[in-house]
Amino acid sequence: MLQINQLSFQYAAADTAALEDIGLTAEGGAIMLIAGSSGCGKSTLLRCINGLIPRSYRGKLSGTVHVRGQATAGLSLARIAQLIGTLQQDPEKQIVASYVAEEVAFGPENLGWPRARIRAAVDAALEELGIAHLKGRETFHLSGGEKQKVALAGLLAMEPQVLLLDEPLASLDPLAAHAAIEVIRAQAERGRCVLLVEHRVEDALHSQPSQALLLEGGRQIYQGGTAGLLRAADPLAVKLPAPTAVARLLERPPMPARPAAAGAAAAQAEPIIAFEQVEFWYDDERRAVLKGVSLDIRKGDVIALLGPNGSGKSTLVKHALGLLRPRAGRVRVEGRDTRDATVAQMARTVGYVFQSPTHMLFAPSVREELAFGPRNLGADAQTIERATARALAATGLGQLLERAPLSLSFGQQKRVGIAAVMAMQSRVLVMDEPTAGQDYASATRFMDEVTALGAFDAVIFVTHDLDLALTYANRVLLFNDGQVVGDGAPEAVLSDTRLLRRCNVLPTTLLELNLELLPRTGRFMGVQQIAAIQRGTVDIEHAAAVSAAAGKPTDQGGHHEHQ
Repeated sequence: MLQINQLSFQYAAADTAALEDIGLTAEGGAIMLIAGSSGCGKSTLLRCINGLIPRSYRGKLSGTVHVRGQATAGLSLARIAQLIGTLQQDPEKQIVASYVAEEVAFGPENLGWPRARIRAAVDAALEELGIAHLKGRETFHLSGGEKQKVALAGLLAMEPQVLLLDEPLASLDPLAAHAAIEVIRAQAERGRCVLLVEHRVEDALHSQPSQALLLEGGRQIYQGGTAGLLRAADPLAVKLPAPTAVARLLERPPMPARPAAAGAAAAQAEPIIAFEQVEFWYDDERRAVLKGVSLDIRKGDVIALLGPNGSGKSTLVKHALGLLRPRAGRVRVEGRDTRDATVAQMARTVGYVFQSPTHMLFAPSVREELAFGPRNLGADAQTIERATARALAATGLGQLLERAPLSLSFGQQKRVGIAAVMAMQSRVLVMDEPTAGQDYASATRFMDEVTALGAFDAVIFVTHDLDLALTYANRVLLFNDGQVVGDGAPEAVLSDTRLLRRCNVLPTTLLELNLELLPRTGRFMGVQQIAAIQRGTVDIEHAAAVSAAAGKPTDQGGHHEHQ
């Protein structure tokens, strides 16, 4: 179905090749998992396959791509689109229509199908992805995860022979991701060839890929079965299933473990942000997205906000900055009602990183992007330089200072957005899906930095990554149908598996491993900390004592009582 020989490409504006001597063969009915760090060439490979390189992206290209025996170099983009369907990382770039039904019909209409066939294809794609209820909705008002599913439905409706899926799970809640994996598996069983680019390797493995490709710096360093991928991949660069990652780390020389998450915020501290019976709706039909939400965010809080796609998580955090104003109730930031302040005034207290980086990036270079915020808040040149340097160190963007942000990969754009807000040095950092499109090493680096003691007074991150929540948060909010249904320490909230499933959160191998160790450790930990404890370089009793001092449960009985 797909054959690539000696493929290399270097972008016109780049000094080094994005791909070097790539070769692979993929059969119909097969799923190939493609893994690697951000900027390693995964998206470039897909662009070479679907013909966007060299037609839309200029540079030096060599090698060949054949689909069903036909060289794509001799085909028009219209013909390639009939053979190959591509789901981009950022659905914002792919959705063109105002309504969901129109969006899913867009591809088949351009293929000139009869109307009855188009309608049947639209209904079938929406039904397969479980989003038939969105058919009449405006695409503008969809959540990031809903947009991802709509973009995938538009792709499936065209019935391509080869599917190129670039991070299809990135914006989906765990249950939706599981359903999407079943859909992907079904496409392969129908004889289609699927190339699945994904940082969520543990989830992607459930699709039962027959092959795996690991890229690093534009080169393929492994191609073969998935068992070999788990041996070849760096457990600090690629997120592997927790038992595998711990076992691989134990094979290495000891290294300093990441510091434990901070203890709980002081309950007596004055709230920095207070939600008071907040209600909100977007449309004239007053369909409530937030339903009487009340909660306080205090100094010391590191909050993970979990819940289903479309449940109101992003709507909630946008209220913290005044991007949205309550229809009922009120939000106070440092005691001030957000209705009485501008977004610019709120930005001195709350820095917000959008889910889609294209909503916030505009400057001609990364350097200018990072300086823009603090300059507009009145910071002097020295302060801007120090803040920019710290943000660059945290996000690993030092080599990209003069690059245009919108010319970078999706994962790199996400890091530029995070660095831009970090440079503003607001009291509270709010991040919407900060690790979507991020490789494990990059996500770990900046999460270590932003949750470090003193970096911010409080951190709030919306995420579908359960492992990120249990590793970094000292407080978890479970959100469902516009309401907070769980609020407390990770060890308490994330131990209630029935509540998790109700909120479309599925247990991961890291959660299962932590629950097994909890009677001994008293707290949840990331894989590096677990490996350090199992190696004996960190004392379990000491870890439990630290947790107890932070107000966290230290034994099984305390855990159940807290729950």
